[in-house]
Amino acid sequence: FIMERKTEVHASNRQLAKKKKGKFRRRRAITAVTQANGLEDPLAPFPYFRKYNNSGINASLFVKRVTDLDDIVLQWAFNLIKCNLKEKYEQSSWGWNDEEKMTELSDKNAWYLIAKEEKGDMLGFSHFRFDLDQGIEVLYCYELQLVPTTRGKGLGKYMMQILEAIALVNNMRKVVLTVLKNNPCSVFFKLMGYKIDESSPEDDEKECFSYEILSKAKKHLTRVDKIPGRAVEESWKSTSTKPVVKSLT
Repeated sequence: FIMERKTEVHASNRQLAKKKKGKFRRRRAITAVTQANGLEDPLAPFPYFRKYNNSGINASLFVKRVTDLDDIVLQWAFNLIKCNLKEKYEQSSWGWNDEEKMTELSDKNAWYLIAKEEKGDMLGFSHFRFDLDQGIEVLYCYELQLVPTTRGKGLGKYMMQILEAIALVNNMRKVVLTVLKNNPCSVFFKLMGYKIDESSPEDDEKECFSYEILSKAKKHLTRVDKIPGRAVEESWKSTSTKPVVKSLT
């Protein structure tokens, strides 16, 4: 009886400790997301990322929350994703709905990373959010869209690396994104090291899903000092110290 009682006590203590640890992790996750969403400019720690000059593209980049974004820029973003993906949406179980997509793009928690050519033309954008996903603090990339003429020139990869740097310095546990399986461009993310997330639904005999969820854990996110490219190299020459973001794990 005494041994059984000790076993019950140990089991109870383990459960209590596990529950306490879970509450602590959730509080930490909420704090990280709240602090990130309170930022004035997530790109502020990385002034050297405000320029991209490569493969004939001379662009400036900036980050704004949707509430500070000009209506004309938001409408441009909507038009670009509609042009790029409407057909793919219609071929999937999602379908396309103008109103639903605009509601998603204009959500109060939305942030935008915008790439703009020096002469004024918009080149691409990423809609992202700091959020809780399965109770974990994440940077969720909702969209990465480029105008067709800028694809294959490194800008998309550069923008994703910026998002990873932002996620890392703000203590996000991973970067998450959802892609349509019928979109060949989704291979781009897998080439960047994104893997099937544990939350991604699995096809079975009853249902086949038209999308999958990809993610990259914090320990695999790109360090700033590992990002190649002329824009970053040139910025190092004009600053007194080489920019480095160390892993916070």
